[in-house]
Formats: sequence, structure tokens, C-alpha cells
Amino acid sequence: MDRVMTDTIPTESVLERTRGFRWGRVPSVARRGLAAEGAEPDPDLGPIASFTGTFKGAGFNTIFRPQDFAATPTPLPNPAHGPDDNILELNLTEETLSFSPALGSIPNRGMVQGDVFLNGIPYLQAINDVSDPDQPVGIHFEPGVWLSVPATTMPAEGPTLVRMASIPHGTTIEAQGTWSTTAGPPVFEPVDITPFQIGNPGTPFRFPSQTVSDADTFRVPQDLAKFIADGTITQAVLDNPNLILKNRADAQTITATTVIAVNTLPEGTLFGGGTDNIAFLLGDKTATAPNANAIHMTAIFRIETVAEQLTVPACGPGRTVIVEGSASAGAPVASFAVTPATEIAGDTRIEVTYTQIQYTQTVFLNFNGLTWPHVSLATLVPNDPIPVTP
Repeated sequence: MDRVMTDTIPTESVLERTRGFRWGRVPSVARRGLAAEGAEPDPDLGPIASFTGTFKGAGFNTIFRPQDFAATPTPLPNPAHGPDDNILELNLTEETLSFSPALGSIPNRGMVQGDVFLNGIPYLQAINDVSDPDQPVGIHFEPGVWLSVPATTMPAEGPTLVRMASIPHGTTIEAQGTWSTTAGPPVFEPVDITPFQIGNPGTPFRFPSQTVSDADTFRVPQDLAKFIADGTITQAVLDNPNLILKNRADAQTITATTVIAVNTLPEGTLFGGGTDNIAFLLGDKTATAPNANAIHMTAIFRIETVAEQLTVPACGPGRTVIVEGSASAGAPVASFAVTPATEIAGDTRIEVTYTQIQYTQTVFLNFNGLTWPHVSLATLVPNDPIPVTP
């Protein structure tokens, strides 16, 4: 993707905890009557310890929106052909993902197993459509918490991670999963946006709007000629949106990757989790006539260590110079606050590393007899300059 993000996005701590708050155990007896207690370490965060500060990013979003063509049709520049029960909306996106400090030791009381202690990181995600860069439009806002759950005996599970999220359209999610770490770059499996018959993924229903060269379909934007020319929305991208992430990763040096996979319908022995929707989305009590019932969500977060070379200009010891990272892989671009310990007399090459997050998320919506994959993805880098001391 050709968009380049180099500016730091102004942020504020919208999830700042109440001053003096720290999660802990309420004592059962007066502390004056107890021996001095040693400070217990907070539960391990596992890979979500990398979720610190604010990240900025660029990405892509696809969603088939339900359409009652008779009551609330979406106005389009050209007459459209094909089924009129949906609109395929495509968004080039920019986003911020802000993480608050860890919550500390969160006690969960047990009956069939002794108490366990969780730890968590609150977050806030905000996404704008920037298909027209001069007119950004907010399309997503999500407060939530990532949780680290220790190994348990009841149920018999190893350590797990949980993403808890609230979406203002009227859906909450609780997605559980595990993680793995490997050397080198991530592997990107193809992701498909084609709808299918409810309960039968083997029956795809492809729509005219999925052909990028067709400018007269039920799609927003209808005419994709500009995006095709820019290389931002092509047929290959629409057939497999993960190509956007893969193309960026292929243009970088990624030395290590941690993959977090969470699911509202976890596989294997893990159970629990799910989605919940307001009445309007369900349509009726049994959800047999849904407006847009979010039944399932899967997400893969890839926490990557990226290495690259910086050219640092002349700089005196103890002084800080801001150096932009490489833009060769596209947006977003990391920046670095370089503070040399000794004088740098002229342009000097140094190697730096930073944390990059790439995620792919699919929410499955049910309406009008089909399940419609709603796919969103992005690449995120630290919003603030990354401190470096050569």
C-alpha cells in the first residue's frame, strides 16, 4: 500500500484508571494482626506484555452490509445490478490502538479449584475510513481488555489469553485462545470474504460486487478504478485481503513473531466465550430473522520484531535527534528518538529493532439466509518515537 504515515498522532489517556486504584485482595483480617506480607509479583502477562503505549496503523476493511432496498436503500452514483439485499463496503483505514498499564493481580475465586489470579491490559481501538484522505470518517470504536489466564486444573488447560470487547453497534465478544513464538516472519493464511449458506461453509455465494472491475454493483465505492491504479484495492487483494499484510512483511526484516489466535468458538478442549447481541441485531427472540446477527469472531494478532537500518545525522552526545524509519515497505512508518552516548560526526548507519503488530479479524454476520464474513486487518507500529541509544 502506498500510503505513508509518518506523523505522530496526538493521544490522551482515555482509559486512565482512577488515581490510586490497584487491583488486589481484600484482607479477611486486619492487616495489623498479620505478619508483614511480602509483595507478591503480578501474574505473568505472557505475550500481551508487548501491548504498551499507543500504536498507529493503516489497513483494510470489508463488510457486506444488509440493505432493505425498499425502505432504506443506499444511494449510489450508478444504477446497480445483482442482488439488492446487501452493500459491500470497502474501506482503506487508519487507526490507533492504545493500551493502558496492566491491571495487576485480578482475583478469580474458585469452588472446584483454588483461587486463580489473572492480569489484564485495557485497550481502546479507533478506526477511520480514509478512502478519501480529505474526508476521514469514523467507522469503528472499541474499548476492551486483554486478559492473561494462568494454567488451571478445572478445567485442565494450559495458560490462555482472552480478548473481551464491546462494539457500539450492539455486540460484545469474549474470544479465547493461545499463542506461539517462532523465529523469522509470520505465515499468512488466505482469508476469504465470500458469503455462504448459514451452517454450510462449503456453499459459497459470490456477488458481482466482488469483481473490482465492475463499476455498476451494489458496492461502496462503486468505481474502484483509482484504487486499482494505486494498487490499494485490486482483485488479488479482494480475493485475499491478507495479501496486504504479507506484502508488507515480505518487504521487511522480521526476526521473530509471536502469534496470538483467539476465537469466540474455541477449538479443542477449550470452551466458553462467545458473542452477544442487542435485540435489533437478533431481529427476533430466536434470531430466525436477524437484521445482522454477529454469531462468531476469529482474530490473529502477530507481534513481530522488525529490524532495519537507520542513517543518523551528526549529533552531539546526550542530544536527541528524531529519525524516520524506512518507508520502503509502505505505511505505517516508525520513528526513532536517537540519543547518542558519544558524538556522531557525520551520517552513521545503525541497526534498530521495534515491535510491529499485524492483525486479521473476521466477524461472521448472519442475515437473509447467509453468513457474511466481515474482514478487517491492519499493520500497527508505535505511535511515539522509539528511544534508541547507539
